[in-house]
Amino acid sequence: MKTTDILLTNAHILSMDEQMNQYNPGAIAISGDSIVAIGPEAEIKKEYAGKETVDCRGCLLMPGLVNAHTHVPMTLLRGLADDLRLDVWLSGYMWPVEREYVSPEFVRLGTQIACAELIRSGVTTFNDMYFFEEDVAKATAEAGMRAVCGQSVLKFPVADAASYEDSMEIARDYIQRWKGHPLIVPSIAPHAPYTCTPEILRAAAELAKEFDVPLHIHIAETSFEVENMRSENGMPVVPYVKKQGLFEAKVIAAHCVHIDTGEMRTLLHAGAGVSHNPSSNLKLASGFAPVVKMLETGLNVGIGTDGPASNNDLDMFEEVRLAAFIAKAVTNDPTSLPAATALTMATRLGAQALHIGHLTGSLTAGRRADLILINANPMHSSPRFFRDPNSAYAQIVYASKSTDVTDVMVNGKWLMRGHKLLTLNEEELLAQAADVARKIDAFLIEREQSVLSKLIALGGSTEEESFEVQVKVKLTDDRPIVEAMKRPEIEIVRYRHYKQHDVYFSFDDFSQGHLRYRE
Repeated sequence: MKTTDILLTNAHILSMDEQMNQYNPGAIAISGDSIVAIGPEAEIKKEYAGKETVDCRGCLLMPGLVNAHTHVPMTLLRGLADDLRLDVWLSGYMWPVEREYVSPEFVRLGTQIACAELIRSGVTTFNDMYFFEEDVAKATAEAGMRAVCGQSVLKFPVADAASYEDSMEIARDYIQRWKGHPLIVPSIAPHAPYTCTPEILRAAAELAKEFDVPLHIHIAETSFEVENMRSENGMPVVPYVKKQGLFEAKVIAAHCVHIDTGEMRTLLHAGAGVSHNPSSNLKLASGFAPVVKMLETGLNVGIGTDGPASNNDLDMFEEVRLAAFIAKAVTNDPTSLPAATALTMATRLGAQALHIGHLTGSLTAGRRADLILINANPMHSSPRFFRDPNSAYAQIVYASKSTDVTDVMVNGKWLMRGHKLLTLNEEELLAQAADVARKIDAFLIEREQSVLSKLIALGGSTEEESFEVQVKVKLTDDRPIVEAMKRPEIEIVRYRHYKQHDVYFSFDDFSQGHLRYRE
């Protein structure tokens, strides 16, 4: 008889492994941070005794859910601005508030609130992208959760960096410090092709390759993004980022709403993972991602909530259910994306999409003990049927709620027992969040008094400070200029012909600056 640290018995186990094995009743033996054995209860109990034995009667036991794409500190911005286009939402509200308020302390508090919400909804692993990501990593590790934490890089100044060069240096230092951590996988996160230059994309891919860490990026989230990419670069988004060498790294591509079958094959051949974010895509009217086609292509597609400011929660039970329902409606086929597949996306496929499938996502010997217990008999999912093994998956996807999660374990340690969080103080976190909200409210009320700021918010434009000197002369003969342009040191990289008309507006209050409207 072997002794293990924890023995979980008398559970209906959904392993979510490659064979989709179920054990009822089943048992799991855990030593340290890992699963050492799983199988029928009678077999496991013959071979193992636990220092702690937990009777899981009346519970479904399965891998913890994997939230494949989010921005966890944005719990502090949820409800700030809603029912807006993505560009307006970002330029008019999110980015101005982030420039003003995002700090290591802000990020830490937002992450702690997110971890509390995620644990309660049965999530054990998430994939993040934000600023001050080392502080996200610290708060996550202290809460006991597993995460891929991506340091953001953009082409303009952001909360934690004055330039993209600074962001790259921050990312390098952060990755060096956290590489090999038992819970945190550091990564680099160039925000999106439209917020990064080709140079940034290439540099990010090189850094990810150097340290063998994931690269997390938004890809083809909106039709507007795709149209602009075709107009400016003559190709869709996926070929464009491939041209920059992005797929030499382990890519996690968020959204992929507007991609075709050729782009799917490119992602597949590159070994890229995809995160499908149904609630956010619906809320921002981004469209319907071709999830069924991506899965048929062979891509590892996980499910994510996106940030809590564009969802507006981190409830993965809701997300999985929605993913299944949308796929059926879009394909006009009720057999599309069955419950077992949807739940696989939220577990094993999600972990594989994050390039950590060897660590988590399924309950098999050797993988980390990341698991949850779900009340199998609440009123809203009763009665239960056992004739078809797929009914267990259907019960979870179509009927279970996040509030049915009773216990959560990550890396062999309990984070929640009997609905009680063990690593976070919810009352303190809520009080601190309310204080932050009051300050942001005051900031936005004052900012909205500015006509220029209001126009920027409504138009989704970007406020820029510029200085230019123009010398205009009458041109009677353009031949000298044409000849001069042929000099070997001059390289014409792009031809454009502008037909435009500028109108300048001045405000009574000169401190508000000037507004240029260009047709």
